[in-house]
Amino acid sequence: MTLSFNFIGIVTGDLAASLRFYRQLGLAIPEGQDDAPHVEVVLPGGITIAWDPVTTMQGFMPGFELPTGEGRIGFATEAESPAGVDRAYAAVVEANPAAAHTAPWDAPWGQRYSTVRDPDGNTVDIYAALPTGDTAS
Repeated sequence: MTLSFNFIGIVTGDLAASLRFYRQLGLAIPEGQDDAPHVEVVLPGGITIAWDPVTTMQGFMPGFELPTGEGRIGFATEAESPAGVDRAYAAVVEANPAAAHTAPWDAPWGQRYSTVRDPDGNTVDIYAALPTGDTAS
């Protein structure tokens, strides 16, 4: 049996807010889908990321409730440079103050790193390699 990992699904309590958030992180999600029962986008490389509102889940899983708390799923996106991490974090937090999680810092593994939260509490790390020779502060 051969399987191909090619789909990531996000269940959201506020589809419009979630789509806005991920558009801001660079995903090309078509407009006009804020009330859709399911939204999909194929990422470069062929993996599909999708969003389902709670009501869609409840349609085939009666009694479904959106889980709460951190660590349910985490994503990461690479910035073009360490300064790009700072710019992306600042832009996301300016537009979504509740997204603030971990401000940019120089990680000991050689990356500029930060973390924001989407409207459902899922974390999205924003990172870029530090120039050779830089160390964590």
